[in-house]
Amino acid sequence: MTTHTTRMLILGSGPAGLSAAIYGARAGLAPIVVQGIQPGGQLMTTTDVENYPGFKDVIQGPWLMEQMQAQAEHVGTRMMWDTIVEIDLSRRPFRLIGDSGDVYEGDALVIATGAQAKWLGLDSEEALKGKGVSACATCDGFFFRGKKIAVIGGGNTAVEEALYLTNHSDDVTLIHRRDSFRAEKILQDRLFAHKNVKVLWNKEVETFVDGGGTAGLVALELVDTVTGEKSRLDVEGGFVAIGHHPATELFRGHIELDSDHYIKVETGSTRTSVPGVFACGDVMDKIYRQAVTAAGTGCMAALDVERFLAEADFEVAEAAE
Repeated sequence: MTTHTTRMLILGSGPAGLSAAIYGARAGLAPIVVQGIQPGGQLMTTTDVENYPGFKDVIQGPWLMEQMQAQAEHVGTRMMWDTIVEIDLSRRPFRLIGDSGDVYEGDALVIATGAQAKWLGLDSEEALKGKGVSACATCDGFFFRGKKIAVIGGGNTAVEEALYLTNHSDDVTLIHRRDSFRAEKILQDRLFAHKNVKVLWNKEVETFVDGGGTAGLVALELVDTVTGEKSRLDVEGGFVAIGHHPATELFRGHIELDSDHYIKVETGSTRTSVPGVFACGDVMDKIYRQAVTAAGTGCMAALDVERFLAEADFEVAEAAE
């Protein structure tokens, strides 16, 4: 067992965690990033990225994360391949234990563990991810300009994504397994008033149909949840919009979460309910969920950490006089 100590400990290595690391390292905090169960975050499973500022041409998600990690390491970040399984936030330095048995101690902690989209769990869905099947309309809608699109879901996320996709397509179908939406009424009113959105009630997706070769998604095979009747809907884009899971299981009972299990932060900052613990990226943001906004909050977290540690050092120095 090895104990690793740092002024700034970061959990998560997506855009938020690595941005925090870059800023923290440049401030001389010698951060440690524990990469977690999915090093690089969600962008490691994203192929074409067209909306990250600074790149004229389409770039690949894994390449972008490799560049971010290389930059973080170049300025003084230590990357650790481990997954945290136990935490103690009751006192500083905060103490975390990895699956490897190693111990990580930090004077400040940045949580950037992200969130995962919920999927239907179909084999055909998995096979067509990135080939017509997506869980982020804002990320991928642009690639489906002028094409027939389906959105699966019935909550706020589904209705918002269907409305957003009308910016790119005049043929959007929203598929819901029940006969009414859970979404807020104002969103439903906007949806029902939109001429380019159709709704299929009481329908579930049984199969995402692969057209073979480079065709990708060509149709959805549906089943009626009331009658059992089978049907087919020809589409070129399928957006699964049934919510997200923030990766906060480890922090329950240790830090304040909201009703959807996202980490609560003070408005306009990344400060959590525990002094010295900060949260950034999708683990605290259930509204925007973009790589660039995650990176922005990662920068905020590093600046918040720097201020916190400077104040803590000043208090220690004063007490010693």
